[in-house]
Amino acid sequence: MALPGSEARMVLSYGLRKFLLTLHLLSSLGWAGAVAVFIVLDVMTLTGNDPRLEQLLWLALAATIWSLLVPLAFASLVTGVLLALGTTWGLFRHYWVLFKLALTLIATIVLVLYSRTIDAVVAMVADPGSSEMGLPTALLHTGGGLVVLLLATVLAIYKPRGMTRYGQRKRLEQRGQPVT
Repeated sequence: MALPGSEARMVLSYGLRKFLLTLHLLSSLGWAGAVAVFIVLDVMTLTGNDPRLEQLLWLALAATIWSLLVPLAFASLVTGVLLALGTTWGLFRHYWVLFKLALTLIATIVLVLYSRTIDAVVAMVADPGSSEMGLPTALLHTGGGLVVLLLATVLAIYKPRGMTRYGQRKRLEQRGQPVT
């Protein structure tokens, strides 16, 4: 595998590229779908009247974040980087790839940090004497996360034009034109 910015580029075989693309799509869209389910659970925890159900929902949120959301987020990030490095798109050649990487990285970091909040709420919910069960910011976090993931999906589909300076220079070098 070539390092970003080096002259030699790793080009994935057709089969490996399709395999990584399939994993990337499954993990990325699975992550978005899991966040959508997370929103439903958030709404139920914030609007429910049954404290026992609310406790169970918070436990479900905590289990989901570590067993589904975080692994899907990291799988999406890793497969996306591998695809960028192994195809002609490159990791630093096109703005849309950089924006998508930034969005995915930010969403992953926020998810991991937010998971600590979920863990704290679960600990609070486990205390039978606790009267405050829900966090109004939960819906803000998950709703914002879904918007970010949908934006990354739109970028991947539409691939807006625009090459970085690095990408423009590499394109000129590949064509054998002098770089100014």
